[in-house]
Amino acid sequence: MRTSLALAVSAALVAGTALGLAPAAQAAETAETGIRFVDIAGEGGTVLKANVVTPAGAGASARLPLIVLPTSWAMPQIEYLAQAKKLADSGYIVVSYNSRGFWQSGGEIETAGPKDIADASKVIDWALANTPADAGHVGMAGVSYGAGISLLTAAHDPRVKAVAALSGWADLIESIYSGRTQHLQAAALLGGAGYLTGRPGPELKEILGDFLSSNLDKEDEMIAWGRERSPVTYLDRINANGAAIMLGNAWGDTIFPPNQYASFYEKLTGPKRLEFRPGDHATAEATGLFGLPNDTWTNAHRWFDRHLKGVDNGIDREQPVQLKSRSTSGYEGYPDWKSVHANQRKFDLDGTQRVWANVDSGANGGITLLTNLLDQFLRTPPTVSVPLLPRAFAGVWQSERYDTPQRVRGTAKVHTTVTSTKESGTLVAYLYDVGPLGVGKLVANAPYTFHGKTPGKPFAVDLELFSTAYDVPAGHRLALVVDTVDPLYIEHNPTGAQLTFSSPSADPSYVSVPLREK
Repeated sequence: MRTSLALAVSAALVAGTALGLAPAAQAAETAETGIRFVDIAGEGGTVLKANVVTPAGAGASARLPLIVLPTSWAMPQIEYLAQAKKLADSGYIVVSYNSRGFWQSGGEIETAGPKDIADASKVIDWALANTPADAGHVGMAGVSYGAGISLLTAAHDPRVKAVAALSGWADLIESIYSGRTQHLQAAALLGGAGYLTGRPGPELKEILGDFLSSNLDKEDEMIAWGRERSPVTYLDRINANGAAIMLGNAWGDTIFPPNQYASFYEKLTGPKRLEFRPGDHATAEATGLFGLPNDTWTNAHRWFDRHLKGVDNGIDREQPVQLKSRSTSGYEGYPDWKSVHANQRKFDLDGTQRVWANVDSGANGGITLLTNLLDQFLRTPPTVSVPLLPRAFAGVWQSERYDTPQRVRGTAKVHTTVTSTKESGTLVAYLYDVGPLGVGKLVANAPYTFHGKTPGKPFAVDLELFSTAYDVPAGHRLALVVDTVDPLYIEHNPTGAQLTFSSPSADPSYVSVPLREK
């Protein structure tokens, strides 16, 4: 099943990559636009295929701000040409390069390892030596893989003064192993696409194999590997270097969920900005890659104008946390992430409910990339009939009906007590907006896996659901559904396992929901 899934999602990604080739038509105008295709020697002499876009009329004596764009995972070097052209038109030197191990660039896929960070610095070196770029005004940006490499480079190369990291990760472990649960579809997509468009190295092959096969004997090694590739590990360096960091992501990102970005944002001490919008992985910025109007890219350009050119465009006077609800079209500003959670409303998870494991109740988070893309454009999240959910396989708790709209903003938290008949297991929690007819629309979800528990002995579970912004209409209620199987994740429930959810009087179970006041 996992092999088939990897092939299916990889085929979808390759189809998307083919669409991403659309900007190639602009390359035919190299003489007019100042586009050059070059080879850059990366770490150890590895050839990185790159393109350079220079403003029209820029002479050798000019000193212009530089922006470096590492490509996304599995994407070719022309990915950013449309945005590079826009940046060059406004006075930037732009160098985009294919990350090592992918397409025509040399080497093997390092998954944002030390060689990838060294490559980014080599590209900066090359640009400063071969273009009219200014060493004092260097920025980096990227989508997904390019975002992660940009943040990591900002930690290791103090020349990077500004970053726009879009749909990336700050904590790789919290992204694809949150709740100690393998995010199956995300890992299959990345792994399959890596094999189709690049050359995975032995280390990546081993890590991916251990991850997908649930080799817990290698868990510590996998976590250490992920920590080395997580910008949050180098937070002190990033703060010391003082780069201005803009983070952008989608609420429904099934590869790099928003929670880990928000946590990282709160720990940054330099100039910073956080933007969350509806969508899935990289879908919020996708239209901008075709040169179409796009809020994410517009603000990234404004960010660079302010922090590389010194343009007083007002972006630093705006509320630094900008959220767009999945239910409305406007933006909401907050002074910081903790202000998003300022108001909490709980509903109790009363009583005792017992569920059998290994059976999908019908509640699930959808399909990576597709489901939340539909929610982004059509506002159609995954739905279930809550009254028809089989109670043998799903625990269900509901709040009272709300007289006024409930504007969910931020991270809902679940606290409960679990007793398992086995030492290992997986549960998945879902928060639904339930209408008068019992139809539930998915608000948020998250998985949780445990190992080494004593069968029959209760233990407390605290689980943060993936952050979101969703408006529950008046007359609706919220429901928490918990089951044990979701196609998005690898589950660890032994055959015949049962999970019991209880609410001891000394430690009551509840859901805490963050709400916007008005």
